[in-house]
Amino acid sequence: MTISMAAIDPQHACPELEQLDALGRMRWGLETFGDGFALTTSFGIQAAVSLHLISRLDRSVPVIWVDTGYLPPETYTYAAALMEQLGLQVHVAQATVSPARMEALHGRLWETGRVEDLELYHRIRKVEPLDRAMQDLSVTCWASGVRGRQTDHRRAMQPLEQVRGRWALRPLLDWSSKDVFYYMQEHDLPQHPLFALGYSTVGDWHSSGPDDGTSSGRSTRFGGLKQECGIHLPGLGGEGI
Repeated sequence: MTISMAAIDPQHACPELEQLDALGRMRWGLETFGDGFALTTSFGIQAAVSLHLISRLDRSVPVIWVDTGYLPPETYTYAAALMEQLGLQVHVAQATVSPARMEALHGRLWETGRVEDLELYHRIRKVEPLDRAMQDLSVTCWASGVRGRQTDHRRAMQPLEQVRGRWALRPLLDWSSKDVFYYMQEHDLPQHPLFALGYSTVGDWHSSGPDDGTSSGRSTRFGGLKQECGIHLPGLGGEGI
């Protein structure tokens, strides 16, 4: 089933979605968009919730994992454990340029302290691979685990919005960190190994860190220069999973 962008009116859909719980929102996306529906994941600290929700509905829904090639070893082992436990259909999205080639051509973009270099890094390693994967899979709507309390940008999000030519659904938008923790506990979902080391969010090994008493959550990412990586912004090279 294919749903055109014009077939959905967010002014009607968003109030309906706000009345549903997270599982109901995920079910709405699946029923509305059918084969055009997918879930994105980073296999980060809180990723297990969205993955578990979709496993309760339909394990054949494509799960797109943006692997930058710079994820911590703990993330790769965690991803393998969750994929085996939940039995999901994971599609790995990677840049066409290898990490070594990118560093040879552009240097270690995360070390310069320049926002524009981080934006180039995120475009090459995250945004373009995700958009290419969604094009290949004919995705018309993608769900993610973003929450409104994570960043200033996310605080202004709606449950359903257009992002770079596709619908973006946010089933967990109104969840707190406690909601995530208790859901994982209730459903016996494993914690990311770095959670025990004080990480409340984790992305690439070079741009993530534990909460240290002065910064926490997304403010620990990207050396404090940015909170977003670009995946959840309308245009390429903006601000992520």
